[in-house]
Amino acid sequence: VPVAQPIEQTSVPVAGDSNGNAPFSNLSLYVGELDASVTEAMLYELFKIVGSVASIRVCRDAITRRSLGYAYVNFHTHADCENALQTLNYTEIKGRPCRIMWSQRDPSQRKSGSGNIFIKNLDPSIDNKALHDTFAAFGTVLSCKVATGEHGNSLGYGFVHYETREAAEQAIANVNGMLLNDIKVFVGHHVGRAERVERTKGLRAQFTNVYVKNLDAEVDDAALSELFSSYGVITSAVIQRDDDGKSRGFGFVNFEDHEAARKAVEELHETDFRGQKLFVSRAQKKVERNEELRSQYEQAKQEKLSKYQGVNLYIKNFDEDIDDDKLRQEFAPYGVITSAKVMHDEKGASRGFGFVCFTAPEEANKAITEMNGRILGSKPLYVALAQRRDQRRQQIEATKRQWQTATAPMNAPVYNAHMYYPPGYAPPRGAYPTPRPVRWQGAQAPVPGQYPMPGQYPVPGQYPVPANARPARPRNPRQPGGRGGYAARGGRGGYRTNPRIAQQVPTQPQEASQADAPASEAEQAALPDVDKVRAAVLAADSEDEKKQILGETLYPEIALIDAENAGKITGMLLEMDNSELLVLVADREALAEKVNEAIKVLDENGPEDAE
Repeated sequence: VPVAQPIEQTSVPVAGDSNGNAPFSNLSLYVGELDASVTEAMLYELFKIVGSVASIRVCRDAITRRSLGYAYVNFHTHADCENALQTLNYTEIKGRPCRIMWSQRDPSQRKSGSGNIFIKNLDPSIDNKALHDTFAAFGTVLSCKVATGEHGNSLGYGFVHYETREAAEQAIANVNGMLLNDIKVFVGHHVGRAERVERTKGLRAQFTNVYVKNLDAEVDDAALSELFSSYGVITSAVIQRDDDGKSRGFGFVNFEDHEAARKAVEELHETDFRGQKLFVSRAQKKVERNEELRSQYEQAKQEKLSKYQGVNLYIKNFDEDIDDDKLRQEFAPYGVITSAKVMHDEKGASRGFGFVCFTAPEEANKAITEMNGRILGSKPLYVALAQRRDQRRQQIEATKRQWQTATAPMNAPVYNAHMYYPPGYAPPRGAYPTPRPVRWQGAQAPVPGQYPMPGQYPVPGQYPVPANARPARPRNPRQPGGRGGYAARGGRGGYRTNPRIAQQVPTQPQEASQADAPASEAEQAALPDVDKVRAAVLAADSEDEKKQILGETLYPEIALIDAENAGKITGMLLEMDNSELLVLVADREALAEKVNEAIKVLDENGPEDAE
């Protein structure tokens, strides 16, 4: 059974041969059949018992980061590897016996099939260990596996991989046709999937069994045999019947040679027989028929997706009274609409989303530009290109992973307790200096509502400090009798303006203090677009994404009030309801009031408790 390559693998010399040569042996073990919840820490606790572990890596999907069910464990010595292989193989981890083998980095050897045998007709009680113990008598077993179903039940066949082909030949000679748990088993060389497919195609091309359906209920076996007898010698002709003996309308005819069967299919398919149009084709097994139907379905699905790629729009967040006609009417100015559909539940009520399909991608793009975020009824619309659910989930997972990689050092969390880090600034405590954003004037000033990026906000001492920058406030120690945590808030919505902050005497010249005056019309125009922020929040699939969008919007505004504690204050405010946060996005005075109260909480509780 092919396995993926290990992430890390090293080699050390082991005992040499009679000539003094020291062959190299890898120090990496493959551990398979793992439950999806098994982590590196769990494996370390198990394998550290038998030797010194160098590293462990659970292999995961590149998009979803879910475990693929196998891992690689690297040791420092070859003896520890052998000890782990002998003592821990088939040990249960999370209720499932693991399978341990030497990792094989050379894919040609893994796929060659040399020494690999196939066993079928196995008793359901035979597991990996029982199969290993049975076939270990004929040589060194590298890997042994019983195929299991979705619920862990045996499928009745398995594989044993020997170190040499001679051991495999000996196992076949001694076990093939023998009884295991009173069941006669078949043992032979393993045949790869590609070779099996080619063999199967060759056998199917030489079919002799013919399937016939749409037969009249009065047609019996003799009539069916008479119908097909003119094309060749028939070995059997059977009408399938139910428990009451009534015809099920189909049957099978088996010819002596392939040419007769082929000719019968070509000449009798879609011909009339006793008032019924016959369907005649090569007889197929159920598994083969299901595979063919699945392939046809996937092909039709791909053709449909390619046909509507770039022209089908997904619209959500509209009122319940919006119907198909209203939806079509709203999007009609942007192009020719082939269909407009509002989705309903089983009771007929609108689910608040639907689809509009245009004839050209240009029309769809124009509709997205004009309609996304527009108020329809009482709500802002979310409009985007329609995606399959699996594509949308993969895209979200990829975006999350990229963001986490870009913002956090290895093993450092993106979020801390009551702390919010903007992109590019997610250091573990004490690892990096905290960036201190300041209010800039002129062209360098960041647009409020946008996410601060590295380089926009200088580290103190690295660049000249703007004239209107407020000096850092010294921390106040915990006051006797003061309340801890968030009790100082006075309950949700009970924030009070901090008099010390509101009445703080500016230390800069008078002209510099103008930056703290009420926002001008230009500044008000630079406030975040509340409708776009609200639409983005509604479009987010998870609560974490919604908080992320709101945090990105609020952080620069909070940094203009208190640059030093902007991350902590943003994290504190993100505990509020999203509806209240949207109010803060639109109202700068309300935001300033909440920030002042948060500063007071930080002062009363000190730097340690506040974090």
